[in-house]
Amino acid sequence: MSRDINTEAVALARHWLGTPYRHQGATRGAGCDCLGLIRGLWRSLYGSEPEPVPPYTRDWAERGSEERLWRAALRHMQPAQDPMPGQVILFRMRAGAVAKHLGLQSDSARFIHAYSGHGVVESALTPAWQRRIVARFAFPDPNDL
Repeated sequence: MSRDINTEAVALARHWLGTPYRHQGATRGAGCDCLGLIRGLWRSLYGSEPEPVPPYTRDWAERGSEERLWRAALRHMQPAQDPMPGQVILFRMRAGAVAKHLGLQSDSARFIHAYSGHGVVESALTPAWQRRIVARFAFPDPNDL
């Protein structure tokens, strides 16, 4: 029987709920940021991360126009159009800024993300969050790696 990677990703992400926010962290229970959450899910789904992540500052995205997260997602995931649970969502937090926040769609109206000051939480995908979505990505089928 083949794995349902989307259902598995959501179940794994729910185990991260309550993990404290830690800049550059990627360890369930100990601490993570939004990228660390996705990195941790990737390790659980595939065994190891697809590429090393260079150190980054909290304000890395304010210093230029390079869409680093978007490009990295395109290297390892498939762009997705129709919203569905298990997809990685990329957000642009301010108009004109680069996209710098990630989450995982958990159901039709919610997503799981690591948020500064809150840790890993499941939030409503409110209109305020929805208008910040710039891209969606599907985890690859493990047989395609």
